[in-house]
Amino acid sequence: MLSEMVARVREVDPEFFDRFDNGAMEDMPERQQPPRDGEAFACEFDARLAGLTSRLVDCSPRAIDTMAEAYRAVMGLTAAECHDAEALDRMLNPARNPYRRETLNVGVHAPIMRPLDHAHFTFAKKISHTADSQDQRHRMVPGSRPLLTLADTRSPDYITPMLIRENPRALEIYEQAMEEAWAAKNELLGRGVAREFALYLLPNAKAIRLVESGSLLHLLHKWTMRTCFNAQEEIYQASIEEVEQVRAAFPELGRYIGPPCHLRAGISTPICTEGSHFCGVKVWLDFPNIERRI
Repeated sequence: MLSEMVARVREVDPEFFDRFDNGAMEDMPERQQPPRDGEAFACEFDARLAGLTSRLVDCSPRAIDTMAEAYRAVMGLTAAECHDAEALDRMLNPARNPYRRETLNVGVHAPIMRPLDHAHFTFAKKISHTADSQDQRHRMVPGSRPLLTLADTRSPDYITPMLIRENPRALEIYEQAMEEAWAAKNELLGRGVAREFALYLLPNAKAIRLVESGSLLHLLHKWTMRTCFNAQEEIYQASIEEVEQVRAAFPELGRYIGPPCHLRAGISTPICTEGSHFCGVKVWLDFPNIERRI
């Protein structure tokens, strides 16, 4: 099929492909550093996390001013007609902006929501391969993910789920399985197997360290979905930590961020949008001062 397409293009424009350098890139920059053990990188990264799953490492310093100014530009308003706090409330308050209460993320198409695209936040985070695969579903919050051949460790490096941590017998079995997985991988390396093949033996619990950035517009959707008790455990924890740090940096944003029930309580019904999957906890009564239990 591809060759037929190329042939058809050549019929229309014989010199089309000659105008571009189509040679294969044999020496990609990422491959110039040979595979190696990543213990030093892992230790340094974890030290910067300081015990957090996700740590705020950068943000737009004038986020509030810039978003308010952008809102006034959309609506044709002066600062006297709409001060910064008013602009923020019009965009983020679910009682005034129905886009915030929609179960589908239609707000990304709304002119009055697009000013939120001008505030950016960057996080360093450490989650399991399982959580990272699910985290990538939020494609508008992209991350710089590791080349595992350069970040592999010879010692076991994994995430333990809360449910397993709370069960001594399960934890014993789990830790033994992790030890065996890394031992098998290291044995293959010792036998000369290429690292990119040996790494297939590692479990989905393998720790992934990455840096992730997004605008407030797209992070809001992620935090709305992932601060719900039904969210995957690690992404929930990372999202709660991210919201706390953003709230500390910009207190004006705090009351506008939370799960669907927090946004809809007293405004829309049903309060919970999860239907039969309702967690049974009235989170909206005291968010974010809530504790997620096993």
